[in-house]
Amino acid sequence: MQQTTPPAADAALIEEAGGSSDYRLIGLIVACALFMEQFDGTVLTTALPTIARDFGVRPPALSVTVTSYLLALAVFVPVSGYMADRFGARRVFCAAIGVFALGSLGSALTNGLEAMAAARFLQGVGGAMMLPVGRLVMLRTVPPRDLVNATSWMLMPGLLGTILGPPLGGFIVTYMHWRAIFWINIPIAALALVLVWRNIPDIRAQEPPVFDAVGFVLSAVALAALMVGFEAAGPIHAGAVALLPLGLGVVMALAYWAHARRHPAPIMDFALLRHRNFRLSWIAGSITRLLQGAQPFLLALMVQYGFGFSAARAGTITLATAVGSIVMKGLAGPVLRRLGFRRGLTLMGAAGTVVYASCGFFSPAWPEWAIWGVLVLAGFLMSFQFTAYNTIAYDGLASEEMSRATSFYTTFQQLTLSLGVCMAATILQISTAAHGVNHPELRDFALAFWIIAAISFTAIIPNLAFAPDAGSRLTETE
Repeated sequence: MQQTTPPAADAALIEEAGGSSDYRLIGLIVACALFMEQFDGTVLTTALPTIARDFGVRPPALSVTVTSYLLALAVFVPVSGYMADRFGARRVFCAAIGVFALGSLGSALTNGLEAMAAARFLQGVGGAMMLPVGRLVMLRTVPPRDLVNATSWMLMPGLLGTILGPPLGGFIVTYMHWRAIFWINIPIAALALVLVWRNIPDIRAQEPPVFDAVGFVLSAVALAALMVGFEAAGPIHAGAVALLPLGLGVVMALAYWAHARRHPAPIMDFALLRHRNFRLSWIAGSITRLLQGAQPFLLALMVQYGFGFSAARAGTITLATAVGSIVMKGLAGPVLRRLGFRRGLTLMGAAGTVVYASCGFFSPAWPEWAIWGVLVLAGFLMSFQFTAYNTIAYDGLASEEMSRATSFYTTFQQLTLSLGVCMAATILQISTAAHGVNHPELRDFALAFWIIAAISFTAIIPNLAFAPDAGSRLTETE
C-alpha cells in the first residue's frame, strides 16, 4: 500500500481560522495545557499517603483517585477527534481547560475518597480533550521532517510540570495542606484560556462524519467496566465484584467490535491498524506504558512507606525520572537519526525495562545519589521510547485519518497507563495480605516492580517487527 504523507496545514488557511501559523508558538501553548495536566498528576502522587491518612483509608485504596482520572480519559478521548473536527480545535481546547479547572476546584473542596474520585473524573473529562486535540493541531501544522523535534519540543513544558510536581507537592504537603495542590491549577487555567483563544487555529474538518453515538456508548461502557474491574481485582474486594464489571467490559467490547466493522466512521477505528507503523507502535507502546503508569505510583509509596521519608524528601527523589526525560528530549532526534526507529526502540526499550526493574532493589541503605542515578537513566530511556512511539505511529497516515488516529492512540495510551496503576495496586494488595501486614513493605514494592517490568520487556517483540528503514523520512535533514 502506498503511503501518504500527512501534509502540514497551509499557513494562510490557519491564519484564516484565527490562529498563528508558527508551530513553535502553537506547540508552546499546547504544552502549557499539558504542563497543567502533568503537574497536577505528579503533585497528587506525592500527596497520596497524606490524603490517605486524612481520609482514613489504606494507601493502595488511593489508587482510585488516579484511576478515576485515567478512566475518564479512556472513556472520553475517543470523541476528541470528532469534537475537534465538528466544533473546531480552539473551542474544544478552551472547553477542556474550563472543565479541568472545575474538577480541580472540586478536588480542593472534597472531604472523602468517593467525592475526590468523582472530582478527579471531572478533571479527566477535561484532560481527555487536551492531549489528542493538541497533538492533532501539531500533526496538521508540522512538516514530517520536523515532527520528531516538534514532538520533543512540545512535550518539554509538560515534563517541566513533572519535574516541579514532586518537590513542590512534597513542600505543600509538608508545610501547607494537600488541598493547595489543586488551587494552583485555577490561575494557570485562566492564563491558558486566554492564550488558546488568541493563538490556536480553529482547525476543523470540512465535512465531519456523522457522530457514532452507538459506538460511543458501547466503547464508553466497555472501557469503564474494564477499568472498574481492574480496580476491584485486589484481594480486599470480593471476587464477584471484580468479575461482574470485567465480564460486562468484555461483552461490550465484543459488541463494539462487531458494530465498528459495519459502521462507516466508527468512534474508534480499528481499520487504522492496517498501517504497519501505527499497529506496531500501538502494541509496543501499550505494553511499555504499563510500566510508565505503575512507576510513579510505586515509587512515591515506596520512598514514604518503605524508606520512611517525608513527603518533601520523597518529592526530591521522584523528580529524578523527569530530569532524565528532559535530558533525552533534546537528543531524541539525533539518536533516531543515528540508530533508526527499529534499532533505537529495541535497544533503548530493553535497557529501559532492565533499569526500571532495578528499582525493586532500592532500600534505605542506598545512597540517594545512586537512587537518583538509576531514576535519571530510567527516565532518559523511557522518554526516548515515547518520543519515538508518538512520532512513528502517524508515519504513513493520510491527513483525513489524523483525528481518528489521535483519538484511537490516546484512548489506549490512557487505558494502559491506568491498567499499570491498577496492576501495581493489586500486586501490592496481594503481597501485603500474603505477608499479613497493614502497609506494604519493601519486598512488596520489589515484587510489583519486577512483575510489571517483566511484562513490559515483551515490547521487544513488536519493536523488532518494524521495518529497518521505518520512519526514515521523519529524521531526514534538509
